[in-house]
Amino acid sequence: MKFSTKLLGAVAGLAMAVSSGVAFAETYTMGVSIPTADHGWTGGVNYHAQVTKERLEALYQDLKIVLVTAADPTSQANDLEDLVSIHEIDALVILPTDGGPLTEPIRDVKASGATITVVDRSLTDNSLVDIYVAGNNSELGTTSAKYMAEHMNGTGNIVILRGLPISIDEERFDAFMEEINKSSGITVLDNKHANWNRDDGFIVMQDFLARFPKIDGVWAQDDDIALGVIEAVKEAGREDELFIVGGAGMKEMVKRVMDGDKLVPVDVLYPPAMIATAMEITALQFVSGAPVEGTFIVGSPLITQENAAKYYFPDSLF
Repeated sequence: MKFSTKLLGAVAGLAMAVSSGVAFAETYTMGVSIPTADHGWTGGVNYHAQVTKERLEALYQDLKIVLVTAADPTSQANDLEDLVSIHEIDALVILPTDGGPLTEPIRDVKASGATITVVDRSLTDNSLVDIYVAGNNSELGTTSAKYMAEHMNGTGNIVILRGLPISIDEERFDAFMEEINKSSGITVLDNKHANWNRDDGFIVMQDFLARFPKIDGVWAQDDDIALGVIEAVKEAGREDELFIVGGAGMKEMVKRVMDGDKLVPVDVLYPPAMIATAMEITALQFVSGAPVEGTFIVGSPLITQENAAKYYFPDSLF
């Protein structure tokens, strides 16, 4: 995790404010713009954003949070215009549907005087960003590879189902391969993109199962993909010969880990709850009365049967 000194000071200010019940000096409005829940992970983002909105507004009577969702960059850009012109926001927390086309609309929000917090995806001009909160994609890859190597005692065959062909996938894949290559006895039979999609995961895994008679481990990288992999493996009747490592912390996968499912012994966190972290950190500027700037990288710990309960959110969509 990386913080600026201003951010560390503001964190201390929040702790004092919460413990003493200090109210804001005036009313503030925070706009939160996130993608529509078009797949599992963004469903989790939506859940945590709504829960955090309710909690922060209950805690701080002088804070209003306007939460909007958008299916594409054009819709999200229109939402940003409304947040500024209609709601006159003092801060924006945004998980961009696509950082590139949203850079200029975010520049306009910045020009209004609002603090800018960006979550998960970078802009083409990061000088606009006051606070950046993101998952650790490289750590997700490294954590997954370390577990697989240990679980397989450094030997055996694995296949890899990747996400979309974008930078996030490359960071995860490169880190995984760097770590897995330390185990000279592990052979990567093939890797293919499954686009963070359950149906694509099923199709790609069907192909792997047809071509490779011996697979010891599967790195699915993402829990949506992993669901498709599980379906394909069970349909082929090969669930007793391999194990699957997904990623993100989907409640269904975490429950499998909690229950001791041998097919899914672990998961690796890429938390949709990072939106909650971003909203809480952004609120610090109103509590502390000081500028809040910095970068916060959320870790990707291994979810095991021993610790799974604390990552299990049964009411979440994800």
